[in-house]
Amino acid sequence: MVMCLAAVPEGVTFPGPLPDVAERCGRWAPDSLSASASGSSDEKPTPRRRRWRVVFVAVIILALFGTALALPLALGGGGRATPEQRLTTIRRMLRDSPLVDGHNDLAWNVRKFLHNKIGDFNLSAGLEGLEPWARSRWSHTDIPRLRLGQVGAQFWSAYVPCGARDKDAVQLALEQMDVIKRIVEMNAAHLALVTDAEELLDAHREGRIASLIGVEGGHALGDSLAVLRAFYHLGARYLTVTHTCDTRWARSAGTSGGLTEFGRAVVREMNRLGMIVDLSHAGDETARDALETSQAPVVFSHSGAAAICNSSRNVPDDLLRMIAANGGVVMINFYAKLVTCGERATVKDVVAHINHVRRIAGVEHVGLGAGYDGIDAPPEGLEDVSRYPHLLAELLRDPDWSEEDVRKLAGMNVVRVLQHVERVRDQWRRAAVQPGEETPGARRSECVYGPA
Repeated sequence: MVMCLAAVPEGVTFPGPLPDVAERCGRWAPDSLSASASGSSDEKPTPRRRRWRVVFVAVIILALFGTALALPLALGGGGRATPEQRLTTIRRMLRDSPLVDGHNDLAWNVRKFLHNKIGDFNLSAGLEGLEPWARSRWSHTDIPRLRLGQVGAQFWSAYVPCGARDKDAVQLALEQMDVIKRIVEMNAAHLALVTDAEELLDAHREGRIASLIGVEGGHALGDSLAVLRAFYHLGARYLTVTHTCDTRWARSAGTSGGLTEFGRAVVREMNRLGMIVDLSHAGDETARDALETSQAPVVFSHSGAAAICNSSRNVPDDLLRMIAANGGVVMINFYAKLVTCGERATVKDVVAHINHVRRIAGVEHVGLGAGYDGIDAPPEGLEDVSRYPHLLAELLRDPDWSEEDVRKLAGMNVVRVLQHVERVRDQWRRAAVQPGEETPGARRSECVYGPA
C-alpha cells in the first residue's frame, strides 16, 4: 500500500520499485515522492521535504498506536475496552457458540402456581407482569428474558422433593418430565427438546433454545435401575444423585458415607445409557465414590467453590482436582447463600467462584448452573436469566480471560462433556455391555406375590 500524504524519509527502503507513485497519489503527492522511491534524487532536503518527512513519521506512529489500541478493543478484553464494547463482543460470541445453563427450576414453579395445568400458560409472552409470577422472589425465567440472555441451551430440572421419598417420587418425576416436554412443545418457535450434543448444536444454529431434562433427586428412582432406564428413554440426560436427603444408596451433602454397591451400579448404568452423573447436593464421600466409579465425565450442575463459601453444597479443592482428572465440569450456582454464605451477592462474587474453579481445575472444567427459579436471592446484576451476557462481559475485563476461554465457560465445556458421555455409551454398546440388574435389597413395603 502506498501512503499518499508524505514522502519517504531518508534511510527507509522498500522491497522493489513503487511505480507511478505521483500518478496514484495525484495532486497530494509531493514532488520528492517518486524521486525518493526511484532513488534518483541527489538533492539536499529542502525545508518543505523535511516537513513532509516529519508528517510521514507522525502518521506511522499514529497508525501503530491505533493498531495497538484497536486490538484489545476488537477482542473486547482488557481494561481498555468499555463495558459496552465487552458486551458487544459477548453478544456476538453467543450468536456463534451456545450458552448452556445446567439447572433451572421453572417446572417446579409451574407445579406450585399452576398445578401443571398449562393450557393458558404463555411463557412466550413473559411473566414479569403476570401474577403470581410477578410478586414471587423465586421467578426469574420466561422466553423474552431467555432471549435477552442469549441462552442457547437449558437443562430443565424435573425436581422431586424429599417428602416424596418412598411414596410417590417416581410419579412426581414422570409428571415433571411431562410438563417440561409440554412446555417445550407449546413454545416450539423458541424451544427445542434435545437429547444429545449434536441436537443441541443444531437447535442453536436454528435459533432455538435447546431444552434438556435433568431429574433432580436419586430418590426419584424408587431404588430401581429399570426406572432409571425409563427416565433415560423419556428424555432425561442427567440424574442428580441426591437432593437434600439421603437415599438407601447415596449420602447427601453434610452427611457422612458414600455410595453403596447399588449406588455404584447406578453410576455404571448411567455410563451405559449415556446419562450424565450430577453430583450437586451429594456428600463429599458420595462424590468421591462416583468419580472413582464413573468412566465418563460427571458434573456438578449447580454448585460453587467451597474455598470461597464454605457450604456443604459447594465443592472442595480436592474434588475440583478429581473433576479435572475426570474431565467433568463444575457449573457455578448464583444463589447468594452459596456464593457469599450470606443474604447478598454481586456479579464479582460469582466471578470469584468461577476464577477459583478455573485456578484449581482449569478453564475446561467450569461452567454455569445458575439455579434460577429455585433460588430467592440472586446476585445484584444477575437478577434473572436475561443477565448472563453481563457476567461474561465482566470476565473479559480480566486479561487472563480470552474470548475462547469465555466460550468454553459459557457452554462448550458442557457440550464436550455430553459428547464424551455419548462416546462412552457407544463404546459400551459395541462391547455389548448388558443392562444392570442389581437391587439395593428388599424394601420395607416390598411384597412378593405368587400365583393365586
